[in-house]
Amino acid sequence: MSTLEAIILALIQGFTEFLPISSSAHLILPSQLFGWEDQGLAFDVAVHVGTLLAVVLYFRQEVGELLVNWVASLRGRHNAHSRLAWLIIWGTIPAGLAGLLGSDLVENFGRSALVIATSTIVFGLLLWFADARASQQQQLEQLTFKQVMIIGAMQALALIPGTSRSGITMTAGMLLGLTKTDAARFSFLLSIPIIIMAGGYQGLKLVQQAEPVAWLPVIIGVLTSFVAAYVCIHVFLQVISRMGMLPFVIYRLALGTFLFILFI
Repeated sequence: MSTLEAIILALIQGFTEFLPISSSAHLILPSQLFGWEDQGLAFDVAVHVGTLLAVVLYFRQEVGELLVNWVASLRGRHNAHSRLAWLIIWGTIPAGLAGLLGSDLVENFGRSALVIATSTIVFGLLLWFADARASQQQQLEQLTFKQVMIIGAMQALALIPGTSRSGITMTAGMLLGLTKTDAARFSFLLSIPIIIMAGGYQGLKLVQQAEPVAWLPVIIGVLTSFVAAYVCIHVFLQVISRMGMLPFVIYRLALGTFLFILFI
């Protein structure tokens, strides 16, 4: 992997990890358009680390409160922060189980360009429907266990390439009544354990393989994806508070159409 390839792929991962536009739909483009080879496990781990650092740093106050109060809840001291922390843990379980049981199936049958193009458009239309029709009056602190499990189950659908983990969780959150901003906040917080699990799983596979690691692309991947993801989160929250999800819906429809034209 050249330095330019590492920068471009890390930028793509960083910008698309938290936007509702599907990172997998974007990451297939360089390989298809330019013939680039798969970036490899080490680089996958690197960009996961970069995006994880970005979301934890951006929401550092909330993450700190959630962590401290979750630990306190183990000693019997409960409050709104510990409740939200437990809801995030519960909401992670469906996607964790789906990843454990279905990742090989997706790898073998779900990585085609047509699957990605179709899901990019279908879930883009669902995002538009949620943005346009949902009540969006509920605050994050009012989430119920049932609602969180529904969002968690929808997050499991992100195993289908082109769905977008952030997109489907925000869609589910808005359909359940959350405001746009709170649906986005919960999606970002819900991403932390998922990224930890995905990065940890890839890291374990990396340790078990005998191939040497090229450290320059790894370092570039961590730093570039971190900066891109941090900027992305900040800009995205500003955009949806003013314009809603429509710009991302339009982008998804255009991207899905482009993929259909490109591969058919």
